[in-house]
Amino acid sequence: MAKKTTLLGAFMLSVALAGAAAAETPTADTVVATVNGAPVTLGQMIATRASLPPQYQQLPDDVLFKGILDQLVQQTALMQEAEPKLTPAQKVQLENDQRSAISAFALEAVVKAAVTDEALQAAYDAKYKDFKPGTEYHAAHILVDSEEKANDIKKQIEGGVEFADAAKTHGTDGTAASGGDLGWFGPGMMVKPFEEAVVAMKAGDLNGPVKTDFGWHLIKLIETRDQSKPTLDDVRDELAGEIEQKAVIDHVEALTKAAKIEKPGEGIDPAVLKDETLLSK
Repeated sequence: MAKKTTLLGAFMLSVALAGAAAAETPTADTVVATVNGAPVTLGQMIATRASLPPQYQQLPDDVLFKGILDQLVQQTALMQEAEPKLTPAQKVQLENDQRSAISAFALEAVVKAAVTDEALQAAYDAKYKDFKPGTEYHAAHILVDSEEKANDIKKQIEGGVEFADAAKTHGTDGTAASGGDLGWFGPGMMVKPFEEAVVAMKAGDLNGPVKTDFGWHLIKLIETRDQSKPTLDDVRDELAGEIEQKAVIDHVEALTKAAKIEKPGEGIDPAVLKDETLLSK
């Protein structure tokens, strides 16, 4: 009898230890709290932490754990209080928010699949296969609202006033503070009359007044350089954006084309969108 009791005790102990080990292995479904019977799970806590700004993610684990748990408990209590009292407008907004969030999740997968190293290399090769080096220009300008002012300032510069000083004194756009410096630019980056004037200049030349839709410009060409072919790393973000945009457009068009879509509301007066009182009826 004693032997059976010993075996039974060992069996019960092994079961208890196995249960304890299982309990010590948390999963996303592990319940970390309940609020009036509603569970708060470890998965919800992990997702909350992942959405925090980087500086908050640097906090000690114990501080984050307690803070996030308290936040989710409080939010759950508030949700339980507010949910039965939601207005029609709030319910509609929640539906819109959910639709928007799920759509964003869907597009994340589309973008991830589209933007690959192979796709980036192919886009780079296609865009720059016929690249021909051109000229880039470094210029400064002074923008004013009349030809008369521009000619007067030009006489001052020709009389010895530094171009940068004149730009700081008379310039009317955001470059005035930096002496009118426009930095480097290539073909097609400036409006046509401005670009044509710059292309005809040599380094050190003063030109103008040149009229554009922005006003009257005095232009000083500081220097030029040969335009070099960018590397893939130089344009990686630009190409990724182009690939993303095309992938999203193509996916959405294909998806909507395959869907059965009916629009019985197209005959409604568009002005009804302004009538927010409909949300309370």
